[in-house]
Amino acid sequence: MSGLDAAIEAVFAPIAGVLSAIVFFELPIFGGIPVVVIWLAASAVFFTVWLRFQPITGAKHSLAVIRGRFAAKTDPGEVSSFQALATELSGTVGLGNIAGVAIGITVGGPGAALWIALFGIFAMSVKMAEAVLGNKYRTVLEDGSTVGGPMYMLREGFAEIGWKKLGIAMGAVYAVLALIGMLGGGNMFQANQVTMIISDAFGEESFLAQNNWVVGVVLAAMVAVVVLGGVTSIARWTSRITPYMAIAYILCVLVIVAVNLPQIPAALGEIIVGAFNPQGVTGGAVGVAVVGIQRALFSNAAGVGTAAMSFSATKTRHTASDGYTAMWGPLIDSVVVCMLTAVAIVVTGVHTVEDAEDGVVLTASAFGTVADWFPVLLTIIVFLFGFSTLLSYSFFCEMLATYLFGPTRAVRMTLRVVYVLLVVVGASISMTSMVAFADATTFLVTIPNLIGLYVLAKVVRLEVLRYRYRVETGVIEEIEDEDLRVGMGDHEPTEEQVRTERERTRTEEMRLEELHRRLEADPEWPHSYNKD
Repeated sequence: MSGLDAAIEAVFAPIAGVLSAIVFFELPIFGGIPVVVIWLAASAVFFTVWLRFQPITGAKHSLAVIRGRFAAKTDPGEVSSFQALATELSGTVGLGNIAGVAIGITVGGPGAALWIALFGIFAMSVKMAEAVLGNKYRTVLEDGSTVGGPMYMLREGFAEIGWKKLGIAMGAVYAVLALIGMLGGGNMFQANQVTMIISDAFGEESFLAQNNWVVGVVLAAMVAVVVLGGVTSIARWTSRITPYMAIAYILCVLVIVAVNLPQIPAALGEIIVGAFNPQGVTGGAVGVAVVGIQRALFSNAAGVGTAAMSFSATKTRHTASDGYTAMWGPLIDSVVVCMLTAVAIVVTGVHTVEDAEDGVVLTASAFGTVADWFPVLLTIIVFLFGFSTLLSYSFFCEMLATYLFGPTRAVRMTLRVVYVLLVVVGASISMTSMVAFADATTFLVTIPNLIGLYVLAKVVRLEVLRYRYRVETGVIEEIEDEDLRVGMGDHEPTEEQVRTERERTRTEEMRLEELHRRLEADPEWPHSYNKD
């Protein structure tokens, strides 16, 4: 590292170190356990039990929700449940699965992978709670667009229970911390890992490897073309590409597994033994679990609040329905993709190489065991994952900035310029400093968000269990008209469908008004009807 890279590192490393020390304050047990990790793990277990194991009991129903069978094109919202899930996954399935898992194995050994998967299973209920509240407290604007997220959940939800001032303050705190966290974990980490693999592809002694800021400038310029010119339409395009990149990555990993098929039993054994009886890891099994939970959160973002933003835009009249779609995120992310990455690394044995310190480079080494040209595929996949995630998080950051400072052009343009400049910073600093900063800022966001989830836990439970009861008793039925169903793609209603829905709504309003008049006029009706 030299020149501009060294200058940026000199400024950034102390900041990352101090922030990491504060956020990951440790209790002096089992070699040291960060309080924030306990806080996160407890929430995942709590909501799994509190919502009566919905990821298991509601799995079948969730498939129907994802396919759009319970939502009509005329329902309020902008996207289908499937599209919201794809958008959420475009921000989570990516470098956290490729680089984050490798970092976890480097720090905590192969056993960390099993804890990543286990936490991913429990994290499904946290995602469900986030999506339910995000949808419940969203705001549908006059033009049909929606705004939502944890900041609205905190502001509106706390106001409902009489804590209006606290809700306003908590919403602002979340927005500030989330803006910092997403600039770090969603922006700078992505730029850092994309730069790492590109530099590695050219060799350690190459000009790019010694001057990472050059890669950062090129990447920032590409992001700027999209972000400064309007991110929404291009971000939607990249969210369509991301699932194909995920499939391509999974296929590549399966090739690695197939080439090393005889070593699979030993690799799985190493992962299981390493989870409960690790060698040379501070804190033993608990230490490995802590590493796994940290990497799982960074990968699936359960507790960060992005699900509340993504699913606040879905077309639905049933608040709880999108929780059944959102819960699939951690399963796909932390259980399927992360475990495949871990198996690929362990089965090839590259994690035993002493100098394999950089997360994405370690995964590239595993790809290199298949053929010399195979890492090129990973380079392409990492670049596309990183680039699409940079675009997705620029949208989240813009939502947070406009919530704090207002939806003015000056606010939007300032945020976009800062966002682009931080791409260069992220590309220039070392992986150690980057991981410390990204982890700290990401975990910091979970504090106000999870406080909100705990405070509104009764609301979540009521919404979810009432919804399940109404579905099971037939009160809520599947949309029979296939042309009216939202489905998994097309969600725009025709003019005739809109007109029919307006007539139906007006007829229902008239029916209720007539019923109220009859009850008010009935002397035997025990309660007078009050329209106010």
